[in-house]
Amino acid sequence: MNERGKQVVVLCSGGQDSATCLRWAANRWEQVYTIAFDYGQRHRVELEAAASLAKLVGVVEHRVLPVSALAALAGNALTGSDMVRTETNARSGLPNTFVPGRNLIFLTLAAAWAYQLGTSDLVTGVCQTDYSGYPDCRESTIAALSQTLQAGMEYPFTIHTPLMHITKAQSIELIRQEGGLELLAHTHTCYNGAVPPCGECSACILRARGFSAAGIPDPLLERLGRV
Repeated sequence: MNERGKQVVVLCSGGQDSATCLRWAANRWEQVYTIAFDYGQRHRVELEAAASLAKLVGVVEHRVLPVSALAALAGNALTGSDMVRTETNARSGLPNTFVPGRNLIFLTLAAAWAYQLGTSDLVTGVCQTDYSGYPDCRESTIAALSQTLQAGMEYPFTIHTPLMHITKAQSIELIRQEGGLELLAHTHTCYNGAVPPCGECSACILRARGFSAAGIPDPLLERLGRV
């Protein structure tokens, strides 16, 4: 148990990184709550993965919140009709899978729930080492948001980011050390929402590179008979 309290809220998208953070948190807090978001994402199958992970770990409660505004704004490949591309946008320099404001909104909503639960600890799987170019995954962004949440709610929030400075391969080793490698068999990463994963989008490529560098077969592909 973490000395600051018994409860923690984990942002659980259903992907590889959130599964790693979920296992990491469950080894440190007595009561784990998970939260996922339905924002009209192309790969909404990840919501089923998130529910499966929460059940496997045995969390106290798993919530799915609707955030339809992100889909209404569109302008990106995850909530709009554009094809998922690996190259960056010529105007912004960011991938077309970047959803502006997504992590800021998600963490704010998670903090609001944590406030109601009476816990100050949040865990998220953002990472600036293998972060796909998303500015809302950087340490500076999380530090600034943490200060804003503390000021805006007058509450001592701590946003834990155990993956912030490690690579995908190192995160795979981390979940293995935490005793949760099998959880990755029930995750979803593919931005195209394909099961089995397409293997061609940026998320699939990054995941494959991580397992290759770690020298470990992907449990998801093993479960689906693709290894």
